[in-house]
Amino acid sequence: MVKAQLAVNEIIRETGAVNVIPCKLDLADTKSICHFFLTFLLLDLLKHSAPARVINLTSMAHSMGRIHFDDLNSEKSYHPVKAYVQSKLANILFTRELARKLEGTGVTVCAVDPGIVHTEVTRHMKSTLQMFVKAFSFLIRTPAEGAYTTLHCALTPDLRSGGYYRNCTLATCSRAASDDRTARNLWVVSCHLLGIRWR
Repeated sequence: MVKAQLAVNEIIRETGAVNVIPCKLDLADTKSICHFFLTFLLLDLLKHSAPARVINLTSMAHSMGRIHFDDLNSEKSYHPVKAYVQSKLANILFTRELARKLEGTGVTVCAVDPGIVHTEVTRHMKSTLQMFVKAFSFLIRTPAEGAYTTLHCALTPDLRSGGYYRNCTLATCSRAASDDRTARNLWVVSCHLLGIRWR
């Protein structure tokens, strides 16, 4: 938090704003809201660039997720795995609702599960889990292999908007990820958290 406080001091000095509060943040908590906000910022450009694509990365781990509306930002109770699976579920729900809202605009929206890809994510894991991952590394995709489904969704014409794709094909997601009511509620809450209104 030392770096955060230095940044706060600089912001106050440069802008004169006094209500700047540093918060500890885990990116697993914010990934879905970041997708949401970035897409909001790019929405007009995407519509004007149609045909266009929005591809949200997710994971089959979404099936273990649950949207905790009473603690969406994990402020009451934080666990990195729960935050991760909630964010992956939120990405699929966001994809479904965005596809519904953009129907007829020429913007196709998909959720992509790249599979288990060898990245540096294991550096944050306990050593026993790192050893497990290493033992089964022959099952883990290279970054190039992990990109196949993303490329498929970026380049394939006439892709079903709102779909969940795995192994370069439309796949079935969990029941929770298929819940349109939860998708709409998460949409409303996300807009409220960001102080935005979609047009």
